[in-house]
Amino acid sequence: MTPRVASRTRGIAPFYVMEIAKEAQRLADAGRSILHLSIGEPDFTAPPTVQSAARRAIESGLTQYTPALGTSALREAIAADYGRQFCLTVDPGRIVVTAGASGALLLAMAALLGRDRKVLMPDPSYPCNRHFAAVFGGDAQLMPCGPETRFQPTAEMIEESWNEGSAGVLLASPSNPTGTSVERRVLAAIVEAVRARDGFLIVDEIYLGLTYDSPPSTALALSDEVLTLGSFSKYFNMTGWRLGWLVAPLSLVPTLEKLAQNLFICPSAIAQHAALACFSTEALAVYEERRQEFRRRRDFLVPALRGLGFDIPAVPDGAFYIYADISRFGMNSWDFAMTLLREAGVCVVPGRDFGQAEIDRYVRISYANKLENLEKAVNLMGCYLKRQMTSQAGSGASDNG
Repeated sequence: MTPRVASRTRGIAPFYVMEIAKEAQRLADAGRSILHLSIGEPDFTAPPTVQSAARRAIESGLTQYTPALGTSALREAIAADYGRQFCLTVDPGRIVVTAGASGALLLAMAALLGRDRKVLMPDPSYPCNRHFAAVFGGDAQLMPCGPETRFQPTAEMIEESWNEGSAGVLLASPSNPTGTSVERRVLAAIVEAVRARDGFLIVDEIYLGLTYDSPPSTALALSDEVLTLGSFSKYFNMTGWRLGWLVAPLSLVPTLEKLAQNLFICPSAIAQHAALACFSTEALAVYEERRQEFRRRRDFLVPALRGLGFDIPAVPDGAFYIYADISRFGMNSWDFAMTLLREAGVCVVPGRDFGQAEIDRYVRISYANKLENLEKAVNLMGCYLKRQMTSQAGSGASDNG
């Protein structure tokens, strides 16, 4: 007997990038060298001091269940870090430690999103966010956002898109896939627009530590009603440790705790004890060096891509992504990504994963790779594009003859 699949799964699309990844693996298995400008995780790992803290936790037997909201020590450390970075006082009681930022968003959606209600999201945005809403019987209401707003929503967009089925707004600053942030004044206007409609606002800040051109700014400074997502994956280089957090209004924490108890029991104990070392002076110095390295990579790759003919209408100010327009190359983004992979051995992500607006026009390029590999990738892409231009010119001459 074949189990009947729940209807809620039908609207959940696959991660299309996995098709690219499968092709990349097939080529690698056949002996091809593949350069990944597709990966959404740092190429760095946790610093030695964090690794040592994990070993000490295991050796000391600190591996049993913790409170569902996370250990008091880690919640206090996260709260203190908001003070260090932003001179902001955050009550540790508002912090919910979770199994990755994904766990944080699942808890927020479970607590706030009613059946058949909609969450406004920018298009493009991280694809899993749409599916988190669907799992709880809600729906994503996409707002097309172009380069004129740096691919980010505005208060005016939210006011125009809001209808009786809308429940709240989810945005990311800095964003995946664009690497762009929402300006503070724009975010302040969004806060007021959502408050006026009695909705919720969730701001994904998992890339906030990887901000390059101006000091980072958290949405928590604008309102105690905003929910923010944090993560140890990106800035703290702990992707596989699966540890994140949610900052929520105090009134919502009992509901989140009840949900966390039932859905997750608790986050990883070992990861929590190790994460305390992330806030040490030694670790923070390492993270700052790595942030500057990401900035150097961005500052190399943006002009290098433009030199190859890519159009980059919004230079990223954070994260480690570039959202590049490839329309001048005469292919849609899916065909471009597949052809680039097969012909040049360079893997990028086509736009179809990130929404519906102009998905054939853009690819996401990650610079979470060593600078020497980025240089190799640029050379390979340059040779590939030159061959394409020569081939097209030859074809045109033949046609005219």
